[in-house]
Amino acid sequence: MSPLLSLLMYPLYGLLILAAVPVTVLLLQALLAFARLRPAPAASGRRPRLAVLVPAHNESGGISATLDSLRPQLVAGDRILVVADNCSDDTAAVAARGGAEVRERFSDTERGKGYALDFGVRCLADDPPEVVVIVDADCIVGPGALDRLARDAVQHAVPIQALYLMRAPGASGLKKIAEFAWVVKNLVRPLGFARLGLPCQLMGTGMAFDWPTLSTAALANGHIVEDMKLGLDLARAGKAPRFCPAAEVYSTFPSNDAGTAAQRTRWEHGHLSMIVSAVPSMLLQGLFKGRPQLLALALDLSVPPLALLAMVVMALFGLGLVATVLSGAVLPLAWAALLGLAFGAAVLLAWWAHGRQVLAGRELLLALWYVVRKVPLYCRFVVQRQVEWVRSKRDSE
Repeated sequence: MSPLLSLLMYPLYGLLILAAVPVTVLLLQALLAFARLRPAPAASGRRPRLAVLVPAHNESGGISATLDSLRPQLVAGDRILVVADNCSDDTAAVAARGGAEVRERFSDTERGKGYALDFGVRCLADDPPEVVVIVDADCIVGPGALDRLARDAVQHAVPIQALYLMRAPGASGLKKIAEFAWVVKNLVRPLGFARLGLPCQLMGTGMAFDWPTLSTAALANGHIVEDMKLGLDLARAGKAPRFCPAAEVYSTFPSNDAGTAAQRTRWEHGHLSMIVSAVPSMLLQGLFKGRPQLLALALDLSVPPLALLAMVVMALFGLGLVATVLSGAVLPLAWAALLGLAFGAAVLLAWWAHGRQVLAGRELLLALWYVVRKVPLYCRFVVQRQVEWVRSKRDSE
């Protein structure tokens, strides 16, 4: 092997080592989550007084269904507060007719969900509840979810994250692949870590907080993934979120392509930005300050979106093949092949245990096309990264 070729091998080995971290984490989570969810025992602890905080920006077409799912779960002393944030439609009127308290907020400069949440918490401070549950205005809250979240939040005094799923009813093909990818992200991965007693990321909706935790949190920001940022901030403060799969919240993917593209860009660009900005420092804090919860969150956050991780694994296999052909060294290709096998095993384990009701086996063959379709999204992260919060277009618009 020539000295130049030998020198060029070092970056490849470095990339293989870096890729091994998220692939190993994903495989571990899939293995731990392989056992199916069992019916949860009845919630323990005292039922605290709660407030449901619903940030809403031009949600008049869907907020009634959200409120309909919430009202039957309230008990005496509970309340629903809708923050109609920079609305240009009749969201406030629809929410009021649906039985919610409504506060309107307008600002030309402070735009985004974080500012709406901060405003809502300040409104609740006049008569603070024991627990606040944050629910997006396009979500349906499953039966009994509020009771479970409220009891767990007051018992553990840390944020509690419900199981949040996206559904694509009546869809086929690529939309079903996207639904399965969401199952991996929001069910398989947090469930696997939860079975080790490790924390999860906050997911933006179905989040319960005891009042002392939420009232002192830094919410007022326009971050593109304000939920993920909030979870990491609280974890650094010793309040790492816990996963509660017994409480379910769900929404549906927009059927229009523009809405789907906007959602994916915001979620995935935001996630990648957090990997770049937060993972290195969190890993160092977790390792050198002896904080396993923070280390676990950093490792979880290091797993990029499933399609991107698939691209990385395939690219490394191609580079490993080229390196082996040119140098005669078997190690690069063997290492890349092992990463590919580990990634494939993780996906198949997740599908067998939790994805077969979402995606038929034959539809898994569409995954490669799903990955190819997302290449432009990840290219835009490099050349035209989305950095501002943008609401996705709803089907009713």
